[in-house]
Amino acid sequence: MAGLIKREDIDEVRTRTDLKEIVDAYVTLKSAGIGSFKGLCPFHDERSPSFHVRPQMGYFHCFGCQESGDVISFIQKMDHISFSEAVEKLAGRISYELRYEDGGTGPRREDVGKRQRLLDAHKIAGEFFRAQLLTPGAAAGRQFLDERGFDREAAERFGVGFAPQGWDALLKHLTGKGFTQEELKMTGMFSEGQRGIYDRFRGRLIWPIRDIAGDTVGFGARKLFEDDQGPKYLNTPETSLYKKSQVLYGIDLAKKSIASKRQLVVVEGYTDVMACHLAGVDTAVATCGTAFGADHIKVARRLLSDDGTGGEVVFTFDGDAAGQKAALKAFDEDQRFTAQTFVAVEPTGADPCELRQRKGDEAVHALIRSRRPLFEFAIRTTLAKFDLSTVEGRVSGLRASAPVVAAIRDGSTRMGYSQELAGWLGMADPNEVLRAVKGAERRAHSQPGTQGSGQGNARSDVVRHQQAPAATTEVEQAPPTMSRPDPRDPQGRMEREALEVVLQHPGFLSAGNWQHFAATEFVVPAYKAVQQGIYLAGESQVASSQWLEAVREHVPPELGSLVAELALSPLPATREETLTRYCRDILRRLFELQITRLKEERLGALQRMDPAVDPESYNLLQRELMELETARRQLRGDG
Repeated sequence: MAGLIKREDIDEVRTRTDLKEIVDAYVTLKSAGIGSFKGLCPFHDERSPSFHVRPQMGYFHCFGCQESGDVISFIQKMDHISFSEAVEKLAGRISYELRYEDGGTGPRREDVGKRQRLLDAHKIAGEFFRAQLLTPGAAAGRQFLDERGFDREAAERFGVGFAPQGWDALLKHLTGKGFTQEELKMTGMFSEGQRGIYDRFRGRLIWPIRDIAGDTVGFGARKLFEDDQGPKYLNTPETSLYKKSQVLYGIDLAKKSIASKRQLVVVEGYTDVMACHLAGVDTAVATCGTAFGADHIKVARRLLSDDGTGGEVVFTFDGDAAGQKAALKAFDEDQRFTAQTFVAVEPTGADPCELRQRKGDEAVHALIRSRRPLFEFAIRTTLAKFDLSTVEGRVSGLRASAPVVAAIRDGSTRMGYSQELAGWLGMADPNEVLRAVKGAERRAHSQPGTQGSGQGNARSDVVRHQQAPAATTEVEQAPPTMSRPDPRDPQGRMEREALEVVLQHPGFLSAGNWQHFAATEFVVPAYKAVQQGIYLAGESQVASSQWLEAVREHVPPELGSLVAELALSPLPATREETLTRYCRDILRRLFELQITRLKEERLGALQRMDPAVDPESYNLLQRELMELETARRQLRGDG
């Protein structure tokens, strides 16, 4: 089991990785002054670039949405992966072997190398399949796509390809690229017989299955020819890259929209994902030959920022019995969404691909808009099994559906659905339903191990896991936070400019000036906190590559973005000599302002003092005034 990555290795990966090179893969950057670049922010929509990158400092900051951080947090945000996964991914890029605390282990260097070889094989295979789709032998594949409303541009957008008929077309192509048979066996793209390995996918339409970072990790293949004795859909088997319980088809295309719209639409097949995206429902994904399970939920929650503050998950299923069963199965005990969960069922049995083909893009949007909450769907599906026109049917329906309602944790929602259930049953007295619901709740609590264990009524488990924890009656006192200062505030302008200089060019502070800087009285609270963080970071004598990270560690968490903003704010200089002059002038003005404040304090004290009463203190103040004036002249260069 992996332990925590050693801190010095994290610092090493951060130092060795070129931030601009990483960002360039996602954002088009242009020069924005000395050592600075800017482009359109990848985290929010904007028309003019406000996303700045300082490679030498290893930091980025968007002045529009306030997103900021280093190369590790950038990869985390862009690929929606954990901190450890981001460090391991960057370490793999530079072939750096990580060490772990407490004897833990991580990916070995040779394993990282093997993984990259497998990824390379998949990438080349995907290119091969796409090229084959344009050949005469792929006419059946092109016809399949055309009949479902997908033109060549759509096929290219989703990387759809064709596996030619025969036994070794892909095998010959990859061995010609230098891959060994031992490597190819590990890809899952080949089967093995008495005479060796041969192509797993033959005469089929091919969809690349990519992970959240956009790397192809497997393929899905659809049968086209009658003489193909295999299943209708054939996927890559489990490999070190491809874990069907963890991958979602289309996640690489949908992740940004899922994160920004806080919506996830789960459909059943590859063509459904294509249809949804082409229709404008760009939050659609599909599982790959398995039910939507716990590992999928982890990915979805990370994308949705599933923290109880909003978001929705919409499952689409056919309206037949199998579709309803699949819908209920999707909400078993493993789900932990706090986002509201819906079911969108097409009554005619049409899937999103068929809807788009028959009725156009709007029909796909209408299907998603027709979504019903999980609670309503689960209750109504349960009631549909009974003849509610009879007394016996209503009683049985109540007994079956009461546990579903009882499992709703939020009291107000539970009460609301109890009343709805009374109406759906046609019962004049809602108290009868309330009694049944309370009875089901008591029985659930009296059976140890059944709640949340997967035992008993699955739909009750489903509903329970959809609810966020009920609000407590006591209001917790939140810790005080420090507000961000207005950059246009004239009172703090000098302080802001000085912090920009020191954060971006700490070398302009000589040993003596560090003490002057620390002694300077900042009046804006947030800037004062950053000043203190700078001084503490300077005392620890960290490497220049870790400078900003050290400063951020010594300021309140809510000011971390402010530090990045100050560190990446463009300075009014286009040449090295003007930059040097500007930085020195700002620091001189800061120190002179501090001297002026101190002189005013000393003069005020001197005027209030009677030299006859306390001549020693009086003379001390006079000497301090003279020393301050000397310091001021030295700053100005007056001699």
